[in-house]
Amino acid sequence: MPRTAVVALGGNAIIRAGQAGTHTEQAANARSMAQAICELRDAGWVVVVVHGNGPQVGNLAIQQHEAAEEVPALPLFVQGAMTQGQLGTLLVLALHEVVSEAPPAVLAMVTHVVVDAGDPAFGKPTKPIGPFFAKDEAERLAAERGWAIVEDSGRGYRQIVASPAPRRILEIDAVRALVDQGMIVVTCGGGGVPVVEEAGGYRGVDGVIDKDLTARLVATELGADALVLITDIDRVALDFGTDRQRSILDIDVDEAQRHHDDGQFPPGSMGPKMAAAIDFVRHGGQAAVITDVAHVRASLDPDHDGEAGTRILAAHSPIGAAL
Repeated sequence: MPRTAVVALGGNAIIRAGQAGTHTEQAANARSMAQAICELRDAGWVVVVVHGNGPQVGNLAIQQHEAAEEVPALPLFVQGAMTQGQLGTLLVLALHEVVSEAPPAVLAMVTHVVVDAGDPAFGKPTKPIGPFFAKDEAERLAAERGWAIVEDSGRGYRQIVASPAPRRILEIDAVRALVDQGMIVVTCGGGGVPVVEEAGGYRGVDGVIDKDLTARLVATELGADALVLITDIDRVALDFGTDRQRSILDIDVDEAQRHHDDGQFPPGSMGPKMAAAIDFVRHGGQAAVITDVAHVRASLDPDHDGEAGTRILAAHSPIGAAL
C-alpha cells in the first residue's frame, strides 16, 4: 500500500529573502521544491502539496491598489484564488520537468476552505503578507491604505490580515479521488480560499488561512502517513537565540506539547508549524516532520538516523516503526 505524505511549502520558499520576486526567480525556486517532491515520489510516496502565498498575495494586493483607478480592485479572497493559480502553475510546470514519469500525473486544484464567520481572527489580524518595509514607509502605507502592520521577525514591517482557522475543505473528496489514483495533487494553495457557509451556498471572505494548519487538515482528512512542513531551517530548536539553544531531533507528541505550552515556539514563527504537527499526530498521524527542503527525503527514510529534520511522533512509538 503506497504511503501518503502531505508536504507544505511556504510562499517564502518561492520568493526567497533578497529576491525581487520575478517570474524567473519564482520558477527557479519552484524547480528546487519540485525536486524534493520528486525524491519522495521516487522513494514510493504518494505526495500531496499545500503551499503558502503570503509574499505573492501581498504583492498582488499592492498591484491591485495601485491600478484601482483604471481597473477595479478585487477582494482579498479572490486574490488568494488568483495566486493559487499562479503558484499552482509554477509547481506543475516544475514537476513536469523533474518527475521521471512521462507524462507525470500532476494536477493543481483551486480549493476552498470553510471558516467560521464568527472566528475572532476577523477582528484581530495576525497574518503577514507581502513585502517588507522600513518602519516609516510601512506607517505611511498603513495610513494611506488602512492597513494593519506588524514588525516581522526582525526583517522589517509588513501588512497583516485576518487568519481564520480552517474548518472544512470543500473539495476534499475530489482531492482524495485523485490521490487514490496516485496523482501528485497541488491543493489548498495559500491555505485555501476562505469561505463561510450560508443558506444556499458559500460566500468568500477576506483573509489568509495559515497553510500549515490547512495542510494538517488535509493530511488528517486523507489519512496520510506523514505531514512534512518545509521551512528554512533543518531542525527546530529549543531556547532559540540563547546560549542554551539546542536542536530537537525525534520527539514524542506529549513532549512536543509541553514545549509548545511553555511558549518555546512563538506564534509568528515556529508556533503554527508545531501546532499543526502536534494536531496531526493527535489525530492519528504517524509522524510530522519540520525541516528544510534539502532534508525532506532523509527525514522520511525508514532508516532515519535522527540527524535529518525534527520528527514529532506518536507517544511511545518506536522510531523505526513510525513510518
